[in-house]
Amino acid sequence: MNSICFATNNQHKLEEVRHALVPDFLVLSLQEINCNEELPETGNTLQANALQKADHVFKNYGITCFADDTGLEVEALNNEPGVYSARYAGPQRNNEQNIDLLLENLKSKNNRKAQFRTVICWRTAAGAQYFEGIVKGEIIDTRRGKGGFGYDAVFVPDGFTKTFAEMSMEEKNQLSHRGQAVKKLTAFLKESLS
Repeated sequence: MNSICFATNNQHKLEEVRHALVPDFLVLSLQEINCNEELPETGNTLQANALQKADHVFKNYGITCFADDTGLEVEALNNEPGVYSARYAGPQRNNEQNIDLLLENLKSKNNRKAQFRTVICWRTAAGAQYFEGIVKGEIIDTRRGKGGFGYDAVFVPDGFTKTFAEMSMEEKNQLSHRGQAVKKLTAFLKESLS
């Protein structure tokens, strides 16, 4: 089995990705490769942040890895919070405060269209490869569901009535932005390692 590192400390993300990549790959977390420092994330695009994190791990720990960055892009807010989704309400990175601010900023807006976008950067000695996933939907007025994380409780994907937070991990992975990007990464890895 091939060992690769997913450059994240976010347990929710790690579970989603492991669920998608098992049994073909052993996905190690940052903690499992003894990377305990905060990874750089100062880019102004999702692609730049994903590369920064993957680059840092590859150069400092010598392990093949991938990193992602995800943003919620809300049409009526000029695609905010976007690259700042995790720290929308401030550097404390509090999901509940982020949702509160989002709902406050959307109070006077009729257009609730939004999309989640994930960019994964796969980093090896050969360089970087990128994989993107997008899921379109809308922001609802109140939180629904206990699962998921981030903005999942207020995001309903197009064609569905449930929020991401009301779906099982299997359901969410079938259509989510990260699920799409991971599928592209998985297909690439299987092809390149076969």
